[in-house]
Amino acid sequence: QAHLVESGGGLVQPGGSLRLSCAASGYFHSIDTMAWYRQAAGKGRELVAIITSGGATNYADSVKGRFTISGDNAKNAVFLQMISLKPEDTAVYYCNAVVWTLGREYYEIWGQGTQVTVSS
Repeated sequence: QAHLVESGGGLVQPGGSLRLSCAASGYFHSIDTMAWYRQAAGKGRELVAIITSGGATNYADSVKGRFTISGDNAKNAVFLQMISLKPEDTAVYYCNAVVWTLGREYYEIWGQGTQVTVSS
């Protein structure tokens, strides 16, 4: 089974920056997509950004121009560079991946979540 480990959350002032990291490990054939979701208190989980194995990306409108998702296929890792952070970006951020098995099946895995708090 594959699993994800995240790092990089924390407390930052409005206008500040943070970089989240996530790496997949375990037993799997390959990764199809990796993504970052977030869930603010009292709200549902929302997609923040996604990247395919080919490098195509997509972003939520609320983060376009401020967040950048990137990946390292060799390390099975994904990163989220966040700049110009706003209080409304405060949430638990979850790493997500769709992985393929050697048996040509795919399944979705989630990281444990990392807290990002934007506050003065």
